[in-house]
Amino acid sequence: MAKLNFKIDHQSPIPLYIQAENLLRKLIEAPEYQEGKLLPNEVDLAKELAISRATLRQAINKLVYEELLVRKKGVGTRVATGQSISSKSKNWLSFSQEMEARGIPIRNFELHISWVYPDQKIANFFDLKSGRKVLKLVRLRGRQEGPFVYFESYFHPRIGMTGEEDFKQPLYEILEKEHNTVAYISKEEISAILADDAMAKKLETEKGSAILLRKRFVYDAAERLIEYNLGYYKADSFTYTIESRRE
Repeated sequence: MAKLNFKIDHQSPIPLYIQAENLLRKLIEAPEYQEGKLLPNEVDLAKELAISRATLRQAINKLVYEELLVRKKGVGTRVATGQSISSKSKNWLSFSQEMEARGIPIRNFELHISWVYPDQKIANFFDLKSGRKVLKLVRLRGRQEGPFVYFESYFHPRIGMTGEEDFKQPLYEILEKEHNTVAYISKEEISAILADDAMAKKLETEKGSAILLRKRFVYDAAERLIEYNLGYYKADSFTYTIESRRE
């Protein structure tokens, strides 16, 4: 096992699994692991870091998902070869991160937080029994000159959100740093609709004008549901681009 000159800080506010993930990123840069040597087994590595196997596995799962590590049952875990492209987890971003990457300053025109009884569709999505409330986040956002997107987000109660979070910060950073919840998978449905009276008023457009509706379903590494998100975009102010590569 490569000599570790850094350790998990159990007094740090940074979650243990994130510390373990950062440590593993440094560990796999070692020449012997780059050349194909198997990483230490989970039992030994967890003992070395003084953390549980479940915590270590959470960190490893993220790096496997990013295709930085390859795990083979009965063999072990090693560094993926030829990995120099950005990871899968970075192929999708929160809206704030998307706009920051494009260099577009964003303004919040409305921001509302409430606890609501979800409708049946959302309750089924979260597999919740009736009578249980969920946190709802509503934001009307856009450039300085005017709004172009209206968001409704619903969060699974399991996460432990309180509604006191600073939602001016990137959403998925809040989930990770404050609630130990890492968004790994985003599944999306995109369709075209016509603006009704309420949406036309929100987006400052004409009733019946084209609206892009994006439904985003967000999961953690264990494929547990985190967020149900609806985004309504003015079609003349926003272009959604998808890039696919054949492998």
